[in-house]
Amino acid sequence: MSLKDKVVVITGATGVLGSLTAKTFAAQGALLVLVGTDQAGLAVLEKQLELPVDRSLTITADLRDARAVQAAANEVQERFKHVDVLLHLVGGWTGGKSLVDSEAEDLEFMLNQHAWTTFHLARAFTSLLVSNNWGRVIVVSSPLANQPSANMGPYSAGKAAQEALLQTLAAETRDSGVTANIIQVRMIAAEGKGKGSSPQQIVAAMMYLCSEEASQVTGARIPLYG
Repeated sequence: MSLKDKVVVITGATGVLGSLTAKTFAAQGALLVLVGTDQAGLAVLEKQLELPVDRSLTITADLRDARAVQAAANEVQERFKHVDVLLHLVGGWTGGKSLVDSEAEDLEFMLNQHAWTTFHLARAFTSLLVSNNWGRVIVVSSPLANQPSANMGPYSAGKAAQEALLQTLAAETRDSGVTANIIQVRMIAAEGKGKGSSPQQIVAAMMYLCSEEASQVTGARIPLYG
């Protein structure tokens, strides 16, 4: 598989998973668009990557804002003319309370963080992927999206809505060369510690889904949790 000169958009780029993803795809020769809300963190990551100035772009944007997402897509199009891969890695969690004890703000926060960001990204970037006749869209989600547990209602609802949007996108782009898939993890085990999936395992799954061997895989939930 070659990702040389593929334009890869990574949201949540300054997180543990996002930074490893950026480094891995950069090593494969990809052109990177690093998106996040931490401008200083993006600058640090860009410096660590040591890419030529014409092979990376950092964008500070709140993905909950539709206009900001569209502006980001316009900036990417102006710089690179197209997009090949969209990796939506923005996290966020709230829970630990029953539905009775949860506040409306908890659900609003989770829907904004997971569903609305995904919706805005899909609207802004899908045409750039489809016009290229090749593309990959990947989100990292949770098995709680389709198997909710007690005291996790708002988070489960946010992830369920996100997955519904991705699977809809997969159905709508099925004959375009663009695939859309979900990697489900229970938790991310930083530095390989704990019972969750390591960032390395998650990135390996992304690399497979971006390969030509995975060109027929779309609308899938990849259960990366044992």
